[in-house]
Amino acid sequence: MGRKKSGRNISGWLVIDKPAGITSTSVVNKVKWALGANKAGHAGTLDPDATGVLAVALGEATKTVPYITDALKAYTFTVRLGQATNTDDAEGEVIASSDTRPTDEEIIAALPPFIGDIQQVPPKFSAVKIDGQRAYKLARAGEDIEIAARPLWVEDLKFLSRPDADHVELELTCGKGGYVRAIARDLGDVLGCHAHVLKLRRIWSGPFETSDGITLDRVEELAKSPELDEHLLPLEVGLDDLPCLSCKPEQVAKLRNGNPAMVIASNLEYGDEAWVACSGEPIAIGIYKAGELHPSRVFVKHD
Repeated sequence: MGRKKSGRNISGWLVIDKPAGITSTSVVNKVKWALGANKAGHAGTLDPDATGVLAVALGEATKTVPYITDALKAYTFTVRLGQATNTDDAEGEVIASSDTRPTDEEIIAALPPFIGDIQQVPPKFSAVKIDGQRAYKLARAGEDIEIAARPLWVEDLKFLSRPDADHVELELTCGKGGYVRAIARDLGDVLGCHAHVLKLRRIWSGPFETSDGITLDRVEELAKSPELDEHLLPLEVGLDDLPCLSCKPEQVAKLRNGNPAMVIASNLEYGDEAWVACSGEPIAIGIYKAGELHPSRVFVKHD
């Protein structure tokens, strides 16, 4: 038998307004400790110097993480014009510079090609794998690496403001796997001036927004207290993009055992993905087929 995990069987989401200077994994570990949870994970890494929405899943909510990582996310970020760095952000070494400064109109005109289905080359200092190794490890070792371009859906890229000649503030809405640093780098190349990200903030991720967030300092203040539990959002928030079905109580055991069961549905087609609840309690996620839900993920009920 596997070793039983210690901690509370607590399920739900805690949205953290992540501060700069800490890794996403460290945030998850701190939340797990503060809530005394036995299981936790996050839905989309933020770089250590980035701030904003980091959704932490607890317990059974970890089964809904893929639906958040696949969802659209939005960022506001400041681009430093005139300098390229080896990391594409302010932490790296300046590797190229230029005295050229584009006008506001030139920047706005350069944005449309970055919208829609684009091909993006991730930064060399990133977690993508090359021959089984992380790119950032190879880059730190001084290896000259080539990273293949990857498809990315960009919903929108907006010009927000121009604080001064050296800086421009933008807002990006994109799908899974996007690198804001690469957007800044490539924009600088298009404009002929070089560029990197100076500041980055995630303002929403799927259904989660900054208004849902709690600071890490506040988490530490409320650690191990019932008051911290009050900030938890229900696990089904992570299923916001999926249709919700209902079932009768006698079907619950079948679903929890991973077996198909009758559900009450409308406007669903054969093969649609959905989740089912009974008396407001999430039971399972699965595929709808001819009046039945065929479970792919089952939520365990804790007493």
